[in-house]
Amino acid sequence: MSKSNFVFVLDADLNPLTPCSPGVARSLLKSGKASVYRRYPFTLILKKKVDTRPAPITIKLDPGSKTTGIALLQGSKVVFGAELTHRGQTIKASLESRRSLRRGRRNRHTRYRPARFLNRTRPTDWLAPSLQHRVETTMTWVNRFIRLAPVNSIVQELVRFDLQKMENPEISGIEYQQGELAGYEVREYLLNKWDRKCAYCAVENVPLQIEHIQPKAKGGSNRLSNLCLACEKCNLKKGTQDIEQFLAKKPDLLKKIKAQAKRPLKDAAAVNSTRWALYHRLKQTCLSISTGSGGLTKFNRTRLGLAKTHWLDAACVGEVEMLEVLTLKPLKITATGHGTRQMCRTDKFGFPNRYVPRNKFVKGFQTGDIVKAVVTSGKKIGTYVGRVAVRSTGSFNISTANGLIQGIGYKNCVSVHKKDGYNYGF
Repeated sequence: MSKSNFVFVLDADLNPLTPCSPGVARSLLKSGKASVYRRYPFTLILKKKVDTRPAPITIKLDPGSKTTGIALLQGSKVVFGAELTHRGQTIKASLESRRSLRRGRRNRHTRYRPARFLNRTRPTDWLAPSLQHRVETTMTWVNRFIRLAPVNSIVQELVRFDLQKMENPEISGIEYQQGELAGYEVREYLLNKWDRKCAYCAVENVPLQIEHIQPKAKGGSNRLSNLCLACEKCNLKKGTQDIEQFLAKKPDLLKKIKAQAKRPLKDAAAVNSTRWALYHRLKQTCLSISTGSGGLTKFNRTRLGLAKTHWLDAACVGEVEMLEVLTLKPLKITATGHGTRQMCRTDKFGFPNRYVPRNKFVKGFQTGDIVKAVVTSGKKIGTYVGRVAVRSTGSFNISTANGLIQGIGYKNCVSVHKKDGYNYGF
């Protein structure tokens, strides 16, 4: 069994051919019949046109909030696997930072800026930038694989997360149709949920107060899964302590209360928001599109005895009878973005401390390129592979798997992969 992904092959006219094994790829390179076209994912280009009918390839997707699994199948053979890590949280943090900076600027004594809230109409299919990013990056790689392989169909796990079912697995019937708060105010709901007792001392028939399990002072929310009932004495005694600290001497009670606290559903909501947007974008490829449920994916993976990973989950999406996994090393793809448009860099306090060079390219290299540096003399003797940060002096910094290497001359660097907004690994 090969441990590496199969290699994509293009003919001289850039038409995709059937992916080949790493051994065949080495033979093509040694005999001079092919050259390296792309390093990530590794792709060869033949030096002649080939008249043949390549075996069809199926792309399978397991969309996730943080990581999307991708698998390419030739019949029942898994020939390529990849895990695409999104940067949705980074985008959200950047937008929040921008909002705070703009708010501070508006509150200062500067010139009057008229309100602009009336010219911001959102389309009906609008998604938040952090969610839209998940759709766009997934489509980027689907289109990339379509150019590199003879893809004829796509299978997507169209998970429908049932948020009510996840909060209360026992919910059913009319209660399920109406929702967990139908006919209840929050207080009445909590009284029924906690049996009209104090969650901490179980006292009854006394005035009870709504209490935050995770204190608001320490980031707790107002959602129902973070609320309980407590008597005044326990509420005051707990104060703003963490529940682990407050119930350190009562582990059984702590376990019981935590069992009733619902797990956060932010990731489920993210997948729920983007699943149909991704499905409609996939339909625009004009390929055969089919879907599968999350339960079917888990059933297939368990039946075949495969490990729980994103790319193997993707391989198990949809109707699967048998799978022959021909690779054990999926390509790890991490979205890094394309940098920033800031014209001036700042320190941690927001004050400008350095400028950005006018030219992006220095000696043929650009910040974000993946390079290989071979240093044969001096204090930094060795071979380094990683993302480069260029400087006008020609002395670059390289971010490797083992840390940052500073002061590498451009003459020692050879380009491995041009910047495309992603980082790669295995």
